[in-house]
Amino acid sequence: MQKINPFTNAMKKLKESLDLIGVNGEYYKKLSEPEAILGKEIEVKMDDGNIQKFPAYRVQYNSARGPYKGGIRFHQEANLDEVKTLAFLMSLKCAVANIPMGGGKGGVQVNPKDLSEKEVENISRAWVRAFFDKIGPDKDIPAPDVYTNPQIMSWMVDEYSHLAGQYTPAAFTGKAIEDGGSQGREFSTSMGGYYALRELMKKLGQKPEQTTVAIQGYGNVGYNAARILHENGFKVVAVSDSKGGIIDLRKQGMDPKNILTTKKNKGDIGSCYCDDKVCDCEHYQKNTNKDLLELDVDVLVPAALENQITEDNVDNIKAKVIVELANGPITPEADEKLFERGVYVIPDILANAGGVVVSYFEWLQNLKDEKWSEVDVLEKLAAIITKEFNNIWTIAEDKKIDLRMAAYILGVGRIIDASKKN
Repeated sequence: MQKINPFTNAMKKLKESLDLIGVNGEYYKKLSEPEAILGKEIEVKMDDGNIQKFPAYRVQYNSARGPYKGGIRFHQEANLDEVKTLAFLMSLKCAVANIPMGGGKGGVQVNPKDLSEKEVENISRAWVRAFFDKIGPDKDIPAPDVYTNPQIMSWMVDEYSHLAGQYTPAAFTGKAIEDGGSQGREFSTSMGGYYALRELMKKLGQKPEQTTVAIQGYGNVGYNAARILHENGFKVVAVSDSKGGIIDLRKQGMDPKNILTTKKNKGDIGSCYCDDKVCDCEHYQKNTNKDLLELDVDVLVPAALENQITEDNVDNIKAKVIVELANGPITPEADEKLFERGVYVIPDILANAGGVVVSYFEWLQNLKDEKWSEVDVLEKLAAIITKEFNNIWTIAEDKKIDLRMAAYILGVGRIIDASKKN
């Protein structure tokens, strides 16, 4: 199967949503290109004393609803089409969540695994110096993304503050708690997905204790999704990571903390299920990422890579509900087939919006010099995701379309409304 450009996919959905909204081609032209593509070569001093150059960039997609918001990735294979797509989706994600921000994305073409901690710090600070005049609390607020983390955000805040001549924590989000980060940010993406799924379960009359779940990906997002769903009564019966996974053959549900303990102790999830005292290998079976996608479960949660459900395997998907915690895990062709079969897909621009919503909360706390409790943060997050899920559901029911297109209509419509006021 020929791989389709991800930006082409996104623009196809954009055009379909504009047609359904009933607006003219003027808005397609406005929304099909970023407002700015910034690129520079940054010079970085390496541990051996040599100066090395790295391509650095920032795509500022749309600011009709507020300052640009989106991650910075350090990755050797990042390309402009991928970054443009993610910046566009960030614009939509913020609009769908109805927070006053636009969309952006950026990074550095580098493999951070090849660098020392000091070299990573030097690159982080050099990125800020390169784009200092284009970013800031009222312009563009970056956050962590692939191979960047709270420590990197803290270095960037420090560099930005030095250049600005005053401490400016609101210039970046996703920081460590002690450096102005928000309570709940670490698991906010997973929590937002849970709140959206909870609303869908109410619509379908499905109880958590009767619902089996398989989760692909066991990094931060996948693990926290498993933990949150387990704590709220769902039966997590299968999980996997890049090395493989485990299935509960009895479908009674597993405690994700025990799986994490197994992973830490054995190096992978394995075919045994272990708690602090004993391992049970009889009732559990090893699986692969491919096997997990095709399991007979009620809910499937792709929380790893894009393009996991395609034309090649969509006919083998048995789940009735899919929650996209990963970005773009379903190709457009597979999406259409799932909708025709009556499978509910909670799309990424809502399902994983919890991260950017709590980043917005962090920004607000920094601007107001406030510190909100985890309870306050999660209550505010739940209210936003619940309200917008129901808005999307109403649009989908009214227009007889899938939840993804309904989310596009909601987000694109809000961006257009803001554009008219500017």
